[in-house]
Amino acid sequence: MTAYNKISRHLIAVDCIIFGYDIIEKEIKLLLIQRRFEPAKGKWSLSGGFVEESESLENAAKRILFDLTGLKNVFLSQSYTYGDVQRDPGARVVSTAYFSLIKIKDINNKVKKISHAQWCPLSKLPELIFDHNKMVKDALKELRNQVKVKPVGFELLPEKFTLVQFQELYEAIYQKPIDRRNFRKKILSMNILEKLEEKEKITSRRGAYYYHFIPDRYKTLRENGYFFELDFSK
Repeated sequence: MTAYNKISRHLIAVDCIIFGYDIIEKEIKLLLIQRRFEPAKGKWSLSGGFVEESESLENAAKRILFDLTGLKNVFLSQSYTYGDVQRDPGARVVSTAYFSLIKIKDINNKVKKISHAQWCPLSKLPELIFDHNKMVKDALKELRNQVKVKPVGFELLPEKFTLVQFQELYEAIYQKPIDRRNFRKKILSMNILEKLEEKEKITSRRGAYYYHFIPDRYKTLRENGYFFELDFSK
């Protein structure tokens, strides 16, 4: 690395935007932590850290995510890189954001308590440190773009769900109501769900049938040129 000896050095970080879906409250939530060191000690923050010399950006994000949640093999997608000179008062730090989708029930409660983490509805998001509010806004926009063309929404749902619960998830992501008949027609026409014999009877007197997503069927359809399209943003 002697060729770069005269080049100034900067710190490289990753920040994890962890989205979860509360199927009872029908809200998208964000996992936040209280920062334990200066600058901005005690304020609400995304989970982040510096990239170690021997790891890639993605591996750093996976490490930080595991340290906070105790989870591996979680959906993870790179969002944007933030490099404003004054973004971090502690030093010159360039940070790449990743957003992940997890089922809230999957969080390891012991790890969550140790990390001083808390789920916060997007509708009640507090002021976060540095440029973290912008990171969340950008990641939510990217999530909305992805759920239109990829079946990533299933990452936020339990293994079995009703069509109403699936629609409520999309309404929470888009933050707007969706026509029920249009939604049902679109998702069933894709042939990537399997109807179960079991019914959900807590919220419906007659009971609504459960469904589950079939990843292998979607993979086969994708290889044959199938295009996932579930855009209700308009």
